[in-house]
Amino acid sequence: MGTLEQLKEMEARDQVLYRNDRYGNTYVVDQPGLRDATADEQVPLIHLGQIVGLQAVADGFPARWWRVLLWCPREITEQRSAARGDGDTPARLEAWDATERDLAEHPGAVWDLTVHTALVSPQEAAAQIHALVSARG
Repeated sequence: MGTLEQLKEMEARDQVLYRNDRYGNTYVVDQPGLRDATADEQVPLIHLGQIVGLQAVADGFPARWWRVLLWCPREITEQRSAARGDGDTPARLEAWDATERDLAEHPGAVWDLTVHTALVSPQEAAAQIHALVSARG
């Protein structure tokens, strides 16, 4: 979390790898944050819904990245958003649509793992990701 002034300073120093403005918020992946997250051989987890963002981070920060596609049908996304009481379900469905278009426009995108979250529990999804990272260390 940071201020708009901090973001402007980071952008001026070319430290922002990827920026996404969505849901009335600004989401940023930055080099200093990734350096902190990878200290002591920690494995960072970044949630991105845009392939251009994945590419920007992978190209802009030297690390071993695992690309995991977490996917569920649009109807499930809508149900989950409503169950959480999100006040912005239409915006979340627009984001789902945009992500689906992005995936269709980049059919060559390579995933190390695809998890269909409508078919597995969050615990099972986490176990699959952990197994991937552990096996490929």
